Amino acid sequence: MMATPSETGETAHGTGNPLRPVTKEEKSWGWFAIFNIWANDIQSLFGYSLVASLFISYGVSGWTAFAALITAGLMVMLLVNLSGAAGERYGIPYPVLARASMGTTGAKLPAVLRATVAVFWYGVQVYFASTALALLIRSVTGITAGAEFLGLDSIDWMSFVIVWAFHILIFWHGMDWVETFLNIAGPFVYAVMIGLVMVLWSKSEGQLLSQAQTIFANPEATWGSEFKGFIAIVGTMVAYFAAVMINFSDFSRYARDKNAMIKGNLAGLPFNMILFSALALLTTAGAAVVYGEAIINPTEIVGRTDSVLLGIIAAITFFAATVGINLVANFVPAVNGIANLSPHRISFRRAGMITSLFALVIGGFWTSFISQFGISGFVNTLGATLAPLYGIMIVDYYILRKQVLKRDDLYDLKGGTYHFGNGWNNDALVAFCIGALFSVATVWVPFLGQLTGYAWIIGAILGGVTYYVRCKKSHLV
Repeated sequence: MMATPSETGETAHGTGNPLRPVTKEEKSWGWFAIFNIWANDIQSLFGYSLVASLFISYGVSGWTAFAALITAGLMVMLLVNLSGAAGERYGIPYPVLARASMGTTGAKLPAVLRATVAVFWYGVQVYFASTALALLIRSVTGITAGAEFLGLDSIDWMSFVIVWAFHILIFWHGMDWVETFLNIAGPFVYAVMIGLVMVLWSKSEGQLLSQAQTIFANPEATWGSEFKGFIAIVGTMVAYFAAVMINFSDFSRYARDKNAMIKGNLAGLPFNMILFSALALLTTAGAAVVYGEAIINPTEIVGRTDSVLLGIIAAITFFAATVGINLVANFVPAVNGIANLSPHRISFRRAGMITSLFALVIGGFWTSFISQFGISGFVNTLGATLAPLYGIMIVDYYILRKQVLKRDDLYDLKGGTYHFGNGWNNDALVAFCIGALFSVATVWVPFLGQLTGYAWIIGAILGGVTYYVRCKKSHLV
């Protein structure tokens, strides 16, 4: 039976089937709502830790790292404008859009991969948000840490479970609650970070700004090493946003129009990347001057300021921001990907509970082990895996389909234009495998290590070109 766009009953903002296309009335997000997606995405605690770690990991000057982060923001802005266009025009989420290139059954592969990445980040972000709550509890009560289990003491574990349950409370009420929480949480992070920089500025006796340029520089740095570090940072940050670039139609479909989407991305990405990166650079440099070591977790920096008031405000703010972006950037794609496995049986809430159970395991037991291997390697690996899917999607929509899709056929799971006979587009599957194998190899195979900074771009181009060539041979071009 054909799964028509109208059969799901409830709105896409509600708790019914999350894959149905949004109606004209539901396309209510203006540019500021899109802006807030990026504000929260960039502001998260994990995002801060990643940005701060890049200053340390690649041994470049602060300004080189800063320039690389801005460049990455501009690149991501252009790429999401491309990937979000179909969602805005047809009101469809990513798992449905993927059916155009991968097939009505084959689309489950990229949807599951995207959901896997989202569930991973969801669990990690739950953990990071719980560190903010733990900071709040310690600031208010003064309780010291007790015995640890898997790297977390009793306060840490209690905080983690509370944050995990809080996520469930929010999503159980549907996307309207998620959107409201996001819009409230976003702006406060900058206020706290600015306050933290001011505290560190005072404690550093005015040395913070000069140290921001030199504290992470390699004394033996050359133009070549700075350029290499620049490319590596750009590649890592593009990989960090790779998941959202793939499924940006999950959000752009709510945009009022194309103009709102483009303005929101323009204001949201470069501006937020510039401001957040500057604050992260100054905060990390200030902490290195004041405390004698590079600290990449802002909650730890706040904890060392010995200010109970700042600790309370910062904990609440970091908690709110991390929960907000987790619900939108990780929860939504995970729910959509899981629901796509069985669109008629898995509802918004059921998919949400499945996501939460996986997050409980990942955030509670894996994060401490993952952190031992370094953040950048995992970010680059996940981004490289998704890279060819982006290239395939762009080539299919812009070159093969000429930006024209048959929306009803996208919901026809038994036949139609995008069924490709058996539900799989073999050309897209081969292109994905070739692109993913090569781009992941650039991250982990030693002699390809010099290409790590290009992993996502190589994977996307290779996937797209291979897909085009195979489709041309199959007379689909």
